[in-house]
Amino acid sequence: MVDIVFGFDFGIKRIGIAMGNTLTGQAQPLEVVKAIDNAARFKQIGDLIAQWRPACLVVGEPLHPDGAEHEMTLRCRRFANQLHGRFNLPVHLVDERYSSAVITSRRGEIIDAKAAAIILQQYFDDHANNN
Repeated sequence: MVDIVFGFDFGIKRIGIAMGNTLTGQAQPLEVVKAIDNAARFKQIGDLIAQWRPACLVVGEPLHPDGAEHEMTLRCRRFANQLHGRFNLPVHLVDERYSSAVITSRRGEIIDAKAAAIILQQYFDDHANNN
């Protein structure tokens, strides 16, 4: 059975979303949510979930290079808990320390969906290595 999986790069101003499936194990950028308030953000996310019907969600968990937590770590965990509570889907956290560092971009380019794809790809790669 092939399952769709969504990946999220959470930010205060934007949330990058990527998608992939368990057959190919390949992630690709999907969309960037730029809504200002939580209701609008979760409405856009809910619309995508209704359209694609993912089996689970993956959220990037930012940490300092030494593995220590910081303010965004807690915000991302809260976001992951909200996703689980609102959509009743399993949510997995993935270490995203270096996701944005590996992206090449042009000045002014919004890279959030690309970062989400890297986070999701890491989930697929880790999952494949553990099976």
